[in-house]
Amino acid sequence: MTEHTGAKYGGEPGSRGRTSIADVVVEKIAGMAARDVRGVHALGSGFARSMGSMRERMPGAGSGKSVTRGVSVEVGEVQTAIDLELVVDYGVSITDVAAAVRENVISAVERMAGREVVEVNIMVGDVKLPDEEDEGEERQRLQ
Repeated sequence: MTEHTGAKYGGEPGSRGRTSIADVVVEKIAGMAARDVRGVHALGSGFARSMGSMRERMPGAGSGKSVTRGVSVEVGEVQTAIDLELVVDYGVSITDVAAAVRENVISAVERMAGREVVEVNIMVGDVKLPDEEDEGEERQRLQ
């Protein structure tokens, strides 16, 4: 009786073939990881958020907020770069929030997608003041 080893048939079964990960997968992972950080109010610019809230109310446009709004990525075979646009809550330390977002996003993308994250660029485009309504809340109240 002969024993079959993985080497005889081209390596371990888990290493036979190639895995491709679409950009949108990495965008969703990064978006969810960024939103999990305390002090992040939303992702995307005010304009992008207001256009997104209008699209969300259109029949057949899908339900829920777009997880990828405010997120763009460049995904290679083994590395990825991520750009995020954030709205932070008033009163938080922006530098602390940015550092926590970077840490959370890098950890999630590297763990889930198996891609080395070479950079996470963050642009804080707005701050959510305590008495400000979100664009979507204000628009719904006015209808």
